[in-house]
Amino acid sequence: MNPEIIVTVLCGLAILVGVAGIVIPVLPGSILIGLGLLAWALWGGAGTTGWVVFGVGLALVLAGMAASAVLTGRKLKEHRIPSRSVVTGLVFGVVGMFLIPVVGLFVGFAAGLLLSESHRTRDFRTAMTTSWAALKATGVGMLVEFGLACLAASTWVIGVWVAAAS
Repeated sequence: MNPEIIVTVLCGLAILVGVAGIVIPVLPGSILIGLGLLAWALWGGAGTTGWVVFGVGLALVLAGMAASAVLTGRKLKEHRIPSRSVVTGLVFGVVGMFLIPVVGLFVGFAAGLLLSESHRTRDFRTAMTTSWAALKATGVGMLVEFGLACLAASTWVIGVWVAAAS
């Protein structure tokens, strides 16, 4: 089998895992997509096409990461949700991932966030409101990053077609 084909298949798998990693935060996400694009540009045998795909794909990945951070951060600051609550949610999410298969990460994150906000605000209604706002902010950020990662992956697929045709 041709080494360029092996590299292309491995890079495609890395990009696929990266896209899944945006939704499943335990897996590496956008960074893995960028590394897959770089590896394909270096060793995929696509020449100039590989570097153009890498540049466009990396720009999309970086835009997704930045947009996710800015959108999520802005909403968290708007609702005055401290980082401590988010970190508590993340810790509970990791524990939940081991206790409840498939959905434990999400259930644990939401429960940890609610518990931390209840402790901070001393009012369950306020904690529910701020926790819900944090969950929505996280979801919107994740959705934007996922969309741009899918565009980066699509750029790679188009690049593979162009490289194969030439």
